Amino acid sequence: MKEIRIHGRGGQGSLVLAQFMAIAALEDGKYGQAFPFLGGGGERRGKPIVAFCRLSDHPIRVRSRITAPDYVIVQDATILREVDVEEGLKPDGRILINTDKDIRQLGLKTQNALTTSAEELARRILGRPIINTALLGTFAGFSRELSLEAVLKAVRSKFPGALGEKNARVVAASYEQFVKEVA
Repeated sequence: MKEIRIHGRGGQGSLVLAQFMAIAALEDGKYGQAFPFLGGGGERRGKPIVAFCRLSDHPIRVRSRITAPDYVIVQDATILREVDVEEGLKPDGRILINTDKDIRQLGLKTQNALTTSAEELARRILGRPIINTALLGTFAGFSRELSLEAVLKAVRSKFPGALGEKNARVVAASYEQFVKEVA
């Protein structure tokens, strides 16, 4: 089982990102689980929140928060000043951060981190800084936990019509951008 912790701010779509991942897992013939942690007022717009996702080849029976993630996704790099996003990260765990800064500027302990400007890509295609589908595509590319086809199906099922197609373009572009950078 792979466990993912998503750090964002209220209103950024952290739970929607986790839900996309869980739906994509089902499309890939796996099991997925997505849920938020809404406590202490964190659910208010702009406040730090956490969402979780589990992906597995077997039924998922555990129902607790994720304390030792395989992956961490950070939707807003300013959260790094407020929350220790590396807390509990497995030794071989990986972090994906939405920022245009270089990873060395962020002061992380782990060397296994990647930055991407999801906001820039979303603005270019969607005309708005809605970043969850851009992060979804990058996550699929860098983790290989979800296939691009499954992620595209998940997005189109949640957002049918023109909105779904635009978001599918964001997913594909972010996936391809990552694959090109690695090649």
